[in-house]
Amino acid sequence: MLKKILIALVAIVAVFVVVVAVQPSEYRVTRTATISAPAAAVFAQVDDFHKWEAWSPWAKIDPAMKQTYEGAPAGTGAIYTWAGNNDVGAGRMTLTENHPNELIRIKLEFLKPFASICDTEFTFKPDGNQTAVTWTMGGKNNFMAKGIHLFMNMDKMIGGQFEKGLADLSSAAKAVEKK
Repeated sequence: MLKKILIALVAIVAVFVVVVAVQPSEYRVTRTATISAPAAAVFAQVDDFHKWEAWSPWAKIDPAMKQTYEGAPAGTGAIYTWAGNNDVGAGRMTLTENHPNELIRIKLEFLKPFASICDTEFTFKPDGNQTAVTWTMGGKNNFMAKGIHLFMNMDKMIGGQFEKGLADLSSAAKAVEKK
């Protein structure tokens, strides 16, 4: 009887390992919003990490988190680090590329609760006095992350935060335009 239980247990573990192994090795979360403001006004809110507090959904989750800024004040080379509660963790963002009013790329390094590196991108497509902003984050899944993603959907976890952030980005850009 014990032998049958052990064989069944080994078979279950083997099936679980195979299921985890065949999961996607990459993930991607994307949201787009149309903002009633010119691309320059919207771009300026994203290109300067100092302005993220006005619209970043994570700044509102932990208003007491510690934030530091290094490197360039804005644009390529700007660095933002944070350390907060369990909901926001700790990490670092480095703005690696920007093309005014078109594109911003950021290297996003999570340190806590799980170490990982993601590529984040914002694209800006002007259309008259409106701008379509697309916020994308993608990364690679190691074996452990693949296992976690069986139970936690990255798009569902982060997509809602992106939607809130884009809505607040819209408000921040409109407020700057009114001044």
